Amino acid sequence: MRWFAVVLMTLMFAVPVKAQQGDIEGVISSQIESFQRDDFETAFTHAAPNIVALFQTPQRFAQMVVNGYPMVHRPTKVEFQDLVQRGGALYQRVLLRDRTGAYFQAEYSMVKVAGVWKIAGVQIVRAPGVGA
Repeated sequence: MRWFAVVLMTLMFAVPVKAQQGDIEGVISSQIESFQRDDFETAFTHAAPNIVALFQTPQRFAQMVVNGYPMVHRPTKVEFQDLVQRGGALYQRVLLRDRTGAYFQAEYSMVKVAGVWKIAGVQIVRAPGVGA
């Protein structure tokens, strides 16, 4: 009977997380599409308050993205993967391919602000063995 309680608890938490995935993917997609057009004003609207406070202007935000995250600025492929919950926070994993053909695993930290999903950070690691 104990296993039933564990399964029930897992399902109770999994459903709300899964239900958020479409909205979260939409926010990330919109930001990436804005980057593709060099529309950093729109891209900056998807940033959470911590990112807005850090960069203060779309121009500073643009400089950071262009110089530090070329795989996010101009991906040639975007593939959404799992949405995971850790410590009460949600992280959307996204596989990105850059212009050189290298693959990267991005983990977007997501927060809800006034009922809208915002991007609170992106952690990038090279995805070894992918696309080879």
